Amino acid sequence: MKQYKMRRGETLEENAPDLKATIERYFGPVTGTEEHDGHELYVVEEPDNPVFERIVAGAATFSGKKDQLAVHFEERDAAEVIAEGNADAAQDAVSAKNDFLQEVTGRDAKSRRESMKRAVEDDTPDV
Repeated sequence: MKQYKMRRGETLEENAPDLKATIERYFGPVTGTEEHDGHELYVVEEPDNPVFERIVAGAATFSGKKDQLAVHFEERDAAEVIAEGNADAAQDAVSAKNDFLQEVTGRDAKSRRESMKRAVEDDTPDV
């Protein structure tokens, strides 16, 4: 499960006032909810794109901090997808993920990568 911060000065509520509808627009109908680390997240059991096996996404709420987007994309094996003749779906899946994350977080892929790198660097122990 990855958690994404919003762009400075923005909130999850402002970027995606109806997060469930946004998830459905990009990935297909929400079939239920699941709890992960104390957060109630939406589940898409049968995503529209055949590359995705299952998607779990929603708001990760923290006391005294801005909400973050928590997402887990379960993807099928690439060889299996290609064997079924769905190679074009892989490109669509990457676009759907990036467009969804940019809309909800307000951050492009480069900004999200840099943020993830900083978070990992902050977690390394001092030697």
